Amino acid sequence: MIRFDILTLFPSIFDGFLSESILKNAIESGKLTVQLHNMRDWAIGKHSNMDDRPFGGGPGMVLKVDCIVPCIESVREMFVETGRLIMLSPQGRHYDQKLAEEFAAEKRLILLCGRYEGIDERVVELLEPEEISIGDYILNGGEVAAMVLIESVMRLLPGVLGDLDSNKFDSFSSGNRLLDCAQYTRPREFRGLSAPDVLLNGNHAEIAQWRTENSLQRTKLRRPDLLYEIDQID
Repeated sequence: MIRFDILTLFPSIFDGFLSESILKNAIESGKLTVQLHNMRDWAIGKHSNMDDRPFGGGPGMVLKVDCIVPCIESVREMFVETGRLIMLSPQGRHYDQKLAEEFAAEKRLILLCGRYEGIDERVVELLEPEEISIGDYILNGGEVAAMVLIESVMRLLPGVLGDLDSNKFDSFSSGNRLLDCAQYTRPREFRGLSAPDVLLNGNHAEIAQWRTENSLQRTKLRRPDLLYEIDQID
C-alpha cells in the first residue's frame, strides 16, 4: 500500500478525481490512501496570507516560505514513514513511466502543489524536494500534475487493475519502448471499416505476430524517437 499526502490551496479540486472509477475502488479496498491537506491551515499573520508580492517586483504572487515549510514539516510528522517530498514544477525532471514505477515501490509520497508565480526558493533550499514536471507547458497550479502522478502510480499497484497483465504491455512500461498496437472490438465492421481478420482467426501465434508488427509500425510513424532510444540502449 502507498500513501499520498497532497498539499494544496484548493483541496476541493480533487473531489471528483478521488471519487470515481478505478481510483475510488483502490482507495476503498485499502490499496492506497490519499490525504488532502489545505495549506491555508498554516497561514500566518493578521490576514492569514499564504502569498506575497515577489521581491524585485514583477507580476503575480509567490507562496511564502514561512507558511509552506511549517506545513510540510507538520505533514511529514503525521505518518511513521517520512516519505519522498515531490514538488510539481515545470522546472523539474521530466516525469515518465520509469519514474512512475520507481514511485510505485514507495510507501509514501508527499506532493506539493504550487500556485501563482511559484514558491519561495528557500523552500527548495531548506527541504530539498524532488522537482517533477509532467511536460513543457504551464498550468495554473500543481494539482492536475499531482493527479497525473497519482493515477500513473496507482495503475502499477498489485491488484488495482482487474487483469494482472494489463500494465505489463502498456506503452513505455519497463522492457517495452514501443507504442501499443491498434485495438478493435465489436462491431466487426462499421461504416465500411473492418477489424483485421487476423484478430478473429483464433490463431494466437499469428495474432501475437500481428500485434508486434503493428506496434512497431505505429512507433515508426508516430514516435520514431523511441526507436532511436532503443538503438542507443542496445
